[in-house]
Order: sequence, then structure tokens, then C-alpha cells
Amino acid sequence: MPIFDKRAAQVLATIILFLAVGAFAWGARRTLIAFLFAIFFAYLLDPLVNLVGRSRLGHGSRGRSILIVYLVLAFGISISFYFAGPKLAHEGRSLASQLPTLLENVSSGQIAHQIGSRRGWNLNTQERIARYLASHNGAILEWAQDLGSHAAELATHAVWFILIPILAVFFLKDGHRFAESAISFADRGDQRQLLRGVIDDLHEMLAAYIRSQLILAAISLVVYTAGLTLMGAPYSFVLGALGGFMEFVPVVGPLVAAISIVGVAFLSNYTHLFWLVLFLGVWRLIQDYVISPRIMGSKVELHPLAALFAVLVGAEIGGVVGVYLSIPIIATLRILYRRWERYRALEQGAVHVEPTKIRAS
Repeated sequence: MPIFDKRAAQVLATIILFLAVGAFAWGARRTLIAFLFAIFFAYLLDPLVNLVGRSRLGHGSRGRSILIVYLVLAFGISISFYFAGPKLAHEGRSLASQLPTLLENVSSGQIAHQIGSRRGWNLNTQERIARYLASHNGAILEWAQDLGSHAAELATHAVWFILIPILAVFFLKDGHRFAESAISFADRGDQRQLLRGVIDDLHEMLAAYIRSQLILAAISLVVYTAGLTLMGAPYSFVLGALGGFMEFVPVVGPLVAAISIVGVAFLSNYTHLFWLVLFLGVWRLIQDYVISPRIMGSKVELHPLAALFAVLVGAEIGGVVGVYLSIPIIATLRILYRRWERYRALEQGAVHVEPTKIRAS
């Protein structure tokens, strides 16, 4: 029996290579996540860049078109902040100044007497709720600290708002070259065809996912803000902005937004809580079963259970960022599996797969 087995050595080398790549990815995860979000941002702006490039303004120049899109985007953001910024800032400062007092009242149980006396609760009910809150003082404070730590974690990524648009310029300008370079590493024609198919499917999935997420978030922001304002709910602009932003976080984002809206309204002694909860429930049904399927289409094609599993695993591994990336990652794994199955069938001569084109991204 030979001491050196070539096949075993190849398997061992492959395992070591995967471990090395995994260790590198984990060590450089922050940088890699920034590049991933830059790719997402590039997919978001790509249709606008293509549109400008075909117009007289772009003159067919990719660089000129990217510059025009960025200038228009900066102008639109500035106008939005000019009109909505003062109101949003005022409500944000007001809510931030009230939160410590509200938290202290909740942890001490005093909030039960304040709200109960205004809502007609009897004294026994007030006392029971107050004792329950006071007995769980430690859990309430721990929850508040966890929430603060998550907010601080997001604040540490504030530099991404500058870095991501800069990185996205390179993907917008040379994305198709990157794809062709990756395909050139394949030796055989059928391997190149496999890579082209994977990249083409990824292009369609990511484009549909990112743009639909933005549209859904924008619709949610408008609906939340308008609905809360018409209902006279407190801090409608801040809570509406929170609802729109949390729409980017799959599955758990809308739930967190709804709990936050109801919680702030309850602690602020809002008198129409039933109608507020009804509004949030009806809007969630409309968003999930009417609007989202029409906008998202069938590009992601994930079962709700698979999406929930991906979100939970993403939260466990990467926190808020992991939750957001979970859906694209599991959809990518699904694309890789389906394309690999078709590639194996092609090798066996069972099917013929038409070659696909790489779209500019």
C-alpha cells in the first residue's frame, strides 16, 4: 500500500483551503460586509446610471452618468432633510429627553399609577401592575441596556455611510469586468457556462431584492408617518422614520417597529391604542400579502420557514447586519445548488443549458 495517496492529499488540501478562506473571511468580516453593502448600493443605482447613460446628459459615458446620478441623489437627500429634517430632529430630541424618565417610571412601577389613573383602572389593578414591574426591575434595565448596546453598535458603523457610496462607484463602473475576470479562471467551456449562469442568477436576485427592499421601505415610511400623524399619535415623524428603516431588516424589522410604536404610544398615554394596533395589523397584512409579492416577484423564491431560519441564524452570527444579509445569502446558496445540479446533469448529457449573458452591474 503506497504511503502517499494522491486523492487523499487532494481532499486534505481542499479542506485546508476552505478552512483558510473561512478564517480569512471571519477575520476580515467587517471589511467584507462593507464591500457587500457597496455591491448592494451599486445594484440600487445601476438602473439610474444606465438610464442617464442612454440620455443626452450621459453621452454614453459610464463615469459621467455615475457622477450625474450621485449629484442628483445628494440634491434629493438635501431637499428631503431641508423640509422634514427640523420636524424629525425636534421629535427626536423630545423623545430622547423623555426616555430616561419613562424608563425610570417603568422600572419603579410608577407608570402603572400614572397611566391607570387616566384610563380608569381600579386601585388594585394599578398596585398589581406596579408590583410586577418593580419585581422585574433588573430584567427591564437589562433589556434597556441591550437595546442601547445595539444602538451603539449601529453607531459604530456610521462611517459606512461615507465608505459604501465611494466603494459602489468602482462596482458601478467596472462590475462587468469583475464578473468576466472571475469567469476567466475557469478552464473548460462548461465551467465557464456554469459561472455565467450563477452570476446571471445572482444579478437578477440581488437586483430584485435590493430595489424591492428600498421601495417597500419608502412605502412603509410614508404610510407610517401619514397614518400616525392623522391618528394624532405622538412622535409620528420619528416613529414613521423608524418603521421605514426597520423595513430593511427582514422578518423581525417590522415586528420591532410595531412594538416600538405601540410601546411609545402606550408610555405617552395615547388614548387610541386599539385603533393604532388595528392600523399596524392591517398595514402588515397589506404589505406582506399584497404589496410585497407584487414588488418582490419570484426572484428570491424562499419559503417563509427558510427565511425565518436564515434570519435567526444571521442574528445569532452577525447581529443586525447578519439579519439583513441572511436572506440574500440563503438565496445565493439556493442558486448555487440549483446551478450545480444543472451542471451535473449537463455533464451526464441529460439536459442542454443555454448559455447566458453577463449583464453590466
